[in-house]
Amino acid sequence: MKDILVRGDIIRLLDRFYDRLFSDDIIGHFFTDVMDLSRKEHMPIMYNFWDSILLGAANYHGNPMEKHIRLSDRSPMHKEHFERWLLLWTQSVDELFKGSKAEEAKKRAADIAMLMEFKVQNHSA
Repeated sequence: MKDILVRGDIIRLLDRFYDRLFSDDIIGHFFTDVMDLSRKEHMPIMYNFWDSILLGAANYHGNPMEKHIRLSDRSPMHKEHFERWLLLWTQSVDELFKGSKAEEAKKRAADIAMLMEFKVQNHSA
């Protein structure tokens, strides 16, 4: 099993991860009902986000915290949702990759989940 080395690896990981997200009984509704997310439009944004984080590309511009706060205002997001997101991410990484970047991907996702949960739970509506 190889490590995450190029953008194509990011794309493969995220495609697998979003397959899990969209079909998940616990958090899938955020993607299919609450946001009515178009994968065709959303995935390039996510590819850029993770490409920036893991491979240093400077191609993501956005405010993911604000978007998730607005989403939680529409359908409250709780600790168990962030834990599930992280579990699905970790499963996706472990299924496809092994190495220092794969470990970094899991660590970064854990940090993001923790920060996102804190911000969502502690914002003023």
